[in-house]
Amino acid sequence: MRIVIGEDSALFREGLARLLEDAGHDIVAKVADADALVDAVEATAPDLAIVDIRMPPGHADDGARAARVLRSRHPGLGILLLSQQIETRHSVELVTHGGFGYLLKDRVFDVDEFLEALRRVAHGGSALDPEVVTRLLAASRGDNPLASLTAREREVLALMAEGRTNVGIARRLWLTDRTVETHIGSIMAKLRLANSEEDHRRVLAVLAYLRSAV
Repeated sequence: MRIVIGEDSALFREGLARLLEDAGHDIVAKVADADALVDAVEATAPDLAIVDIRMPPGHADDGARAARVLRSRHPGLGILLLSQQIETRHSVELVTHGGFGYLLKDRVFDVDEFLEALRRVAHGGSALDPEVVTRLLAASRGDNPLASLTAREREVLALMAEGRTNVGIARRLWLTDRTVETHIGSIMAKLRLANSEEDHRRVLAVLAYLRSAV
């Protein structure tokens, strides 16, 4: 996989690059600011861009805004926000198009899971940290159908938004596959969303609904 890294911390940038190179990936560019990130993607046409939200020149949400520019110019580009902050204004729009992930740096505990998340995003899927999903759910109005979900259905919804399959959800929650299918059917019915056979499309449908509700 060909990857561009946009991260202003030199230590984190170089450490991440070494990790990905050791895993067999090709780091085609490493940049420290949002403008250079956009230029690097234009010049190298990578499969995936890993982007920190808070970057120069403004040290605010420059990385997230650059990610929106890249999405508009390169719809097929996988984009992973890897940050210490939760930012919903730009990320909610990004996630509804697929090929998008949002992980929190301090909560990446397993290298293999992180690499799997990168692969999923690069191939058009989704990978969201549960804290990001929780923030979206918490921001929802009390009068929308999300309020009717049970506690277990919210757990299943959060794992769906992480990009996990039915089997993965069942293993995480110690449920049977049939029980997970039942919960998902109930969630889709309560949210008035058409079901889908493909897991990442299911995720996008749920998050598209969340986008309209926040």
